[in-house]
Amino acid sequence: MATATHLEKLNERQRCAVEYGIGAEEGAQAGPLLIIAGAGSGKTNTLAHRVAHLIVNGADPRRILLMTFSRRAAAEMSRRVERICAQVLGRSSGMMTDALSWAGTFHGIGARLLRIYAEQIGLNAEFTIHDREDSADLINLIRHELGFSKTESRFPTKGTCLAIYSRTVNAEMRLNEVLRSWYPWVAGWEQQLQELFAGYVEAKQAQNVLDYDDLLLYWAQMVSDASLADDIGNRFDYVLVDEYQDTNKLQSSVLLALKPDGRGLTVVGDDAQSIYSFRAATVRNILDFPKQFAPAAEIVTLDRNYRSTQPILAAANGVIDLARERFTKNLWTDRESAERPKLLTVKDEADQANCIVEQVLANRESGMLLKQQAVLFRTSSHSGPLEVELTRRNIPFVKFGGLKFLDSAHVKDMLAVLRFAQNPRDRVAGFRLLQMLPGVGPQTAGKILDTIAADPEPLMALGEVPAPPRSGTDWMSLVELLQALRKPGSAWPTEIEMARMWYEPHLERIHEDAETRRADLVQLEQIAAGYPSRERFLTELTLDPPDATSDQAGVPLLDEDYLILSTIHSAKGQEWRSVFMLNVVDGCIPSDLATGTSHELEEERRLLYVGMTRAKDQLALMVPQRFFTGGQHAQGDRHVYASRTRFIPATLLQFFESANWPVASPNVSERSAKQIRIDVAARMRTMWR
Repeated sequence: MATATHLEKLNERQRCAVEYGIGAEEGAQAGPLLIIAGAGSGKTNTLAHRVAHLIVNGADPRRILLMTFSRRAAAEMSRRVERICAQVLGRSSGMMTDALSWAGTFHGIGARLLRIYAEQIGLNAEFTIHDREDSADLINLIRHELGFSKTESRFPTKGTCLAIYSRTVNAEMRLNEVLRSWYPWVAGWEQQLQELFAGYVEAKQAQNVLDYDDLLLYWAQMVSDASLADDIGNRFDYVLVDEYQDTNKLQSSVLLALKPDGRGLTVVGDDAQSIYSFRAATVRNILDFPKQFAPAAEIVTLDRNYRSTQPILAAANGVIDLARERFTKNLWTDRESAERPKLLTVKDEADQANCIVEQVLANRESGMLLKQQAVLFRTSSHSGPLEVELTRRNIPFVKFGGLKFLDSAHVKDMLAVLRFAQNPRDRVAGFRLLQMLPGVGPQTAGKILDTIAADPEPLMALGEVPAPPRSGTDWMSLVELLQALRKPGSAWPTEIEMARMWYEPHLERIHEDAETRRADLVQLEQIAAGYPSRERFLTELTLDPPDATSDQAGVPLLDEDYLILSTIHSAKGQEWRSVFMLNVVDGCIPSDLATGTSHELEEERRLLYVGMTRAKDQLALMVPQRFFTGGQHAQGDRHVYASRTRFIPATLLQFFESANWPVASPNVSERSAKQIRIDVAARMRTMWR
């Protein structure tokens, strides 16, 4: 048995979670474990230590399945596990070579398993994966073919149709239930949507493409077969899931099918931070987890917070204590402070912006970097007046939520080349690729794709298609490129360099800012070099795209320091020394659009809690007495008078320092202040004479 020196820095509850069920009996697996990890309680560190402790005690890392919600989180977890194991076992142990080969996202792991079992479930292993935009484009093609784009009353947009389809799949709900609960204004189109979705599924299968939701749906369908479920489940001795409160019903059903008795299963999360129901996540997964098994899962609660001061935690605990249903947990810390969170009442959004700017600058003067401060808000539009004031005062800022790498037109063009070479039946990729050529429009591209679709070798058939008028030598250049990329044994990542060199002349013709966009293509090539094959590159880049270089919204390229603006949803998992929250009033938190059911209202409460627990040293909740609304009322744009959020009732005011802004100097009366202004004006007039 290896020594436990690697556990010495863990607190008692963390260590209990790490050691649970390990080493009790030779070859025994631990029963199901739920780790309720409060905000700032060292969740990632605890999970990494549990994985490392399993390996240190003899578990085969190749038989450990670790699922997170981003590829970066999985990579960071793997690095931590490797460091801990190296510390205990020594770097020459040989374990490092095979460490955690099954660490990734639900969707990434699903894609790998589907390729392995493709033949057994009727898939072609060369399937390509559509991102959300590609999926919406394919739905739009079907929508157009079915004549729904020309209906007398306006049919739902492609984005709305995809959102409805996705929620139906991930929430495991019937279409009529989804429409009634989430899209009541679309309910009249139920029959047409059924027809559209049937056509969409048929088109994906014909083109050998999967969308994001298929990666979970096919996986769930696969493990519904008892023999396949046993085979896949037996690949892994241990299954660990991070951020379990963010899973949907489909993900939960996959997990329970893999480990129906819960042996070797660990999930980590915090019901108080479940805020993604708009992605079909459900807090019920984590609340109901213990009773899914007999005997019930063990629960270990991490409630020591290493981030915030005690007054901030007292206020946050007070807010979440009023939740209707939750795991009992009161965060505590030894970080004492005399400074309570502030409830700042301001006249309107203009004063709110001015107040925040003044405090941000004051913090900066006292040595706090702009990057160590953040302004959070419920909805992106809430920050508009603040952005104007920051720009006027020449204060650099970054607003989270810019374009993603794959949303850039030029990057999508490059990926379309590679996707079509990988899967010539991918109609969306082919449609985009062909229209890059001069003289080729949607109608011509559609006819070409129809022509080659029936051929067993589509790219060979493409070479027999007459060159479209006005395409010139570009047609044969494209055919030769695709056939070279499709050739067995073609070298990766040389293939992406070939694609880039073919595309660059078209980039210069299509885009005025070609030089800026070319930098993204070079970055894409560098990213590609880190993957063993074109298939892995296309799969993982689609599932977890990095941020763009040239298309980041608002990044101040000439400033080393900048203020952070972010929605609360985007801020989850982050922390700053000082946090300001905009519009902490009814109508904004909770949002007017999220008070229809008790479930929605409870999620809004958790949203406020998540925002508050991002703060390390200072927290200020802004309460404007009125704010501007646009286009939401029959009376048109107007100012709405507001009251403090219902989530901070009078009983919780003891945890806050309440103040009005601006605050007049206590030594200057209003009359004196007015007289000073008169005297200054008079003095200036004498100077002008």
